[in-house]
Amino acid sequence: MKKILGRIAIVIPAVLLQVFWYMVLLGLMNDLLNEHLGDILNAVFSVLAVIFVTGLVAKREESAYKLLWVMLMVAMPILGAMLYFFLGNKSTGRNLKKKLTQSAKKLEGTLPDSAAEVVRDENKRLYQTLAHVSATTGFPMVKNGDTRFYPFGEDMFRDMCRDLENARRYIYLEYFIIQKGKFWDTLTEILAQKVTQGVDVRVMYDDLGSIGTYSVSDIVELTKMGIKCVPFNPFLFIRSQLNNRDHRKIMIIDGRIAYSGGVNLADEYINHVEKFGVWKDIGFRITGAGVKSYLYMFTEFWNAFSGDKLPRELLLEAPEDTAGDKLPRELLLEAPEDTAGDGYILPYYDSPVKGEHTSNVLFTELLSTVTDYIWFYTPYLMLGDTLLDAFARAAERGVDVRILMPGIPDKKMVYRLSRSYYKDLLAAGVKIYEYTPGFLHGKAFVADDVIAGVGTVNLDYRSLFLHFECNALFYKSAMTEAVKQDFLTTQKESRQITTTPKGLLHNLIDHFLRLFAPLM
Repeated sequence: MKKILGRIAIVIPAVLLQVFWYMVLLGLMNDLLNEHLGDILNAVFSVLAVIFVTGLVAKREESAYKLLWVMLMVAMPILGAMLYFFLGNKSTGRNLKKKLTQSAKKLEGTLPDSAAEVVRDENKRLYQTLAHVSATTGFPMVKNGDTRFYPFGEDMFRDMCRDLENARRYIYLEYFIIQKGKFWDTLTEILAQKVTQGVDVRVMYDDLGSIGTYSVSDIVELTKMGIKCVPFNPFLFIRSQLNNRDHRKIMIIDGRIAYSGGVNLADEYINHVEKFGVWKDIGFRITGAGVKSYLYMFTEFWNAFSGDKLPRELLLEAPEDTAGDKLPRELLLEAPEDTAGDGYILPYYDSPVKGEHTSNVLFTELLSTVTDYIWFYTPYLMLGDTLLDAFARAAERGVDVRILMPGIPDKKMVYRLSRSYYKDLLAAGVKIYEYTPGFLHGKAFVADDVIAGVGTVNLDYRSLFLHFECNALFYKSAMTEAVKQDFLTTQKESRQITTTPKGLLHNLIDHFLRLFAPLM
């Protein structure tokens, strides 16, 4: 709270100045136009509302998202047009897109060609889906090295510390939330020690995601230690930046190891403090060619916001130019016998400033093509019409579709909204479970014993349409079995939801809440 109040104190003068300017401007217009000012402003915003509605209807967007803005602008032309202009219109991310595009252009040609063709002879339809993901995101499917799956954040924390202590050249971290405590303080101590050994350490965090937990003063502390730190898309109240947040979680060590998943750098993620019962999260550690994709993601974002650029040559280094793995072999997953390393991996990231919403398309495609089962973990459940229909149709044709949700919510309104989707899903035959020991924060899926995905993508509007996310798809990998077994273990600790509350009032509340799902 102290940090939030401090941030507010910093931006209040700028906000007041802007409000004062608007008042002066309106006063001048009032002097010129007298009592006709109100009618003119109303006419102007009514015209804008019509323009926005016309353009919105023509866009290739989720119908629920379009419906919300159309209703607002029809009911309240002035307020609706203003809200859409500042919150709903994706052109508000134009400056961000420009920075990232310029950064990405300088890194062209640093990623290898995709090996997605290995899937073609075994499953042509899955190949088409994976090839499309690769083509639209620019990230290749590559051979994976060693893999370890983490069913809880505390398991991941131990290995992170061990790998950080063995770092020789560089350590790069990118997280949505950083908060002081055992987790972050332990990492900071290691990072500071590595700096004294000549290791290049850089940290990027989302400015809004960490608004109550990390601030400029904390950056100053890191800088004094020799750790470079920049906030992603700095949040200012005088600009619209509620969307386009960096929800990714990435750690790269020496270009040979990468960590990702749902775990942020705060103590609840390792169950050192209890907020909502047991915090169930999942993540992974990889070596091999897939690490370069995560290094690319970090480099592109870092170079877009920092004057201290990372060199393009870093991405062109061959794997043999880096130190070997340090994690004991017995801690790694046993790879399938017919593959070199641990099968294949396709890491990618979602971008709200690009034309296609990759994960939403991917999940819709997989639900449309799986034949036996597809199971999802998600802490939040707010589906667009296309994805909701894909869930229902898959279950209705006999696919075993399951969703794991939290038993204890972290945000009660969002939890209530998530549950509003249960009725339609249950009616179609989707099985829903709630993790009774506490809050489930994992984001993953597994399907048909063939493919698994683990990353930062929630099944909600923000993850699927409005935020930057990262995800990793594993094919012919031991990760598939690891995720499957963890799902079954977690399901045993969960209650199955078979019915939902009935009644006119309950249904009316559900329908009303669903209208605002795109803003949650």
